[in-house]
Amino acid sequence: MSQTPSAASGVRDDANALHALILASLDDDQAVETVSIPLAGKSSIADYMVVASGRSTRQVASMAQKLAEKIKAEFGQSPRIEGLPTADWVLIDAGDVIVHLFRPEVRSFYNLERMWAFGDGPGGTA
Repeated sequence: MSQTPSAASGVRDDANALHALILASLDDDQAVETVSIPLAGKSSIADYMVVASGRSTRQVASMAQKLAEKIKAEFGQSPRIEGLPTADWVLIDAGDVIVHLFRPEVRSFYNLERMWAFGDGPGGTA
């Protein structure tokens, strides 16, 4: 019976490690206005949602590709990526963490942070 809490803790540790890797990668790639929204207990889709901007479609695409490579190298899983050809809005589904990378104009139009904040304010910034 003691394995259940340990296993659950291991899952959370993996989610936290993945979250930290994503935030570090985006910081290294000079993402703009990175916001992390904790979803644990609020939604079953993931433990975290990270929203960030790049200054151009080229930067958004580059950040997404580097992030996917780092996740695969560190965790052995290939995240699903949507929107890479146009790179206006790229969605990276890494399981426990969902990442949205935008060009600034597209980000302000959709305003995902406000929709997912659940009345807790804009979420934590990284």
